[in-house]
Amino acid sequence: MARTICMTLYQQLADLSLNIEEYDFRIEQSDTSSGFTRATTVVTLRGDGETGYGEDVATDTDVHHALVGNNPDFPLIDEFTHREFSTVIDSIDLHHGHNPPHEIFRNYRRWAFESAALDLALKQADTNLAAVLDYEYNPIRFVVSTRLGEPSTFDRIETLLQYNPDLEFKLDPTPDWSDRLINQLTDSGRVQILDLKGNAPRTSLAQPANPDLYQRIIDAFPDSILEDPVFTDETRPLFDGHEDRVSWDAQITGVESVESVPFQPEFLNIKPQRFGSVESLLDTIEYCKQNSIRPYGGGQFELDVGRKYLHELASLFYPEAPNDIAPRIYNKSEITGDLPRSPLSPPADSPGLS
Repeated sequence: MARTICMTLYQQLADLSLNIEEYDFRIEQSDTSSGFTRATTVVTLRGDGETGYGEDVATDTDVHHALVGNNPDFPLIDEFTHREFSTVIDSIDLHHGHNPPHEIFRNYRRWAFESAALDLALKQADTNLAAVLDYEYNPIRFVVSTRLGEPSTFDRIETLLQYNPDLEFKLDPTPDWSDRLINQLTDSGRVQILDLKGNAPRTSLAQPANPDLYQRIIDAFPDSILEDPVFTDETRPLFDGHEDRVSWDAQITGVESVESVPFQPEFLNIKPQRFGSVESLLDTIEYCKQNSIRPYGGGQFELDVGRKYLHELASLFYPEAPNDIAPRIYNKSEITGDLPRSPLSPPADSPGLS
């Protein structure tokens, strides 16, 4: 009997060919609901009358201006398979001699180039990711991630629920959360994920281990996912019996990082940009499936195609999860008009990633 050889997800698309004739970069900017101006870089690859796009989501504006302002000469004008392109990208200093303030930014930039190349390769082949992988696009459940102000109040949640009473939320608990606020949130019944921000030392939002806050959150939200706690001798025992609610995010950059967390998680936040390469992302998604880990999508204030790509991946691999990839309008500081409802319609069955 003939032996069946199972190809990995990435192997199914690695040999897609792409022809790059030119490339360029542009900066996108927007004010956000968290009170800062967001900048990202859109990477554009062109060839054979088609255009592929990717988005660099580094949180340092200077990093984006350094790329666009210097217009570096990268060896990208050529014909490749996607795997060959990935190998070339791996050999290039995409920050052209400037050390980014955080090493993870190297992954963010690599993802921008690799996703742009995949988008272009799919368009040049007149196909899409679902067709190549033999998957189906499905409606996408989403939750909204939002800050609650300083000091924290229920106002933002109340406003959003007035526009869309069916919304679900991912929130970042802080020590100033009052008993009244916690009661309002629990009464709403809409909080799906609580991000404790314990493993993100590279951001201003990172929080140290806080046993009192952790205990209050564990007790008040018995059915919610608890993301990125800091485990210390004092905090680890608080999660005894709640391990199946713990999820990881900031440190997840590939299979090896999943294997390094304190115990096999029930849930995992998948932010494609953190993985850098398309191969690492797809390998991790497969690892989750093989080990009964339930992934859900995460966003990083994408301003352009990056958010659409998150929708595409969630639609294929984890459509019913509490995906933190709400449409960009929810990131606006002022909410007006009709808001998109969950679940979102599946992506269009058209060539490319978008």
